[in-house]
Amino acid sequence: MPLPGPRLVFVPGLGLDARSSAGLRARLPGDVVVLPGMGRRGPVPPVDELAGELRARLGAGPVLLVGHSQGCQVVAAAAGDPRVTGVVLLGPTTDPRLRAWPVLAGRWLRTAAREPWWQVPLVLAQWLRTGPRAMWQLWRVAAPDRIEARLRAVRIPVTVVRGTRDRLCPHDWAVAVAAAAPAGRLVELPGAAHMTVQTHWEAVAAVIEGKSGGHVSR
Repeated sequence: MPLPGPRLVFVPGLGLDARSSAGLRARLPGDVVVLPGMGRRGPVPPVDELAGELRARLGAGPVLLVGHSQGCQVVAAAAGDPRVTGVVLLGPTTDPRLRAWPVLAGRWLRTAAREPWWQVPLVLAQWLRTGPRAMWQLWRVAAPDRIEARLRAVRIPVTVVRGTRDRLCPHDWAVAVAAAAPAGRLVELPGAAHMTVQTHWEAVAAVIEGKSGGHVSR
């Protein structure tokens, strides 16, 4: 997906806001749509309503949608908009195997241990802004949503990006998500965990620009 081209629109992950993609946007300017549970407090509606708010704020096309973590659910739900010419999903979550809390907590701890500790204050500041109630509500509405089913109807290019140390988006789940999209591909970033948008934004930018960035597979 080389640039110049579509305008970039970023959707943050669970509890995160525009600060999570600041480094990436310094290199690839774009807009951030902050939604309930992702940088905004307040009641969190179903995924389709979140996608409707995203579509209402896309502006003129063409647009390349970039979602991180649970923001990927909303991006996938909005990808059918005719203004959207491509989708990048950074660490899509909601692997059905992780819906049980003990399993999810274990995977989260294993992933967090592989993240750079310098980003902890930045993540906590974003979580505090969003608030635990909105974060919990977002997880409740997004966790059952079948992103792979939505992607089967997405005909535009879909790039799934995961870090090789990410246990919230394991390799086989990322393969299945990418394979669900007719024009899907998987890019894996060596040494990265789940917060690629903050910790490996140069590699993410390279993927968006159509350069290598990591290991590519269909």
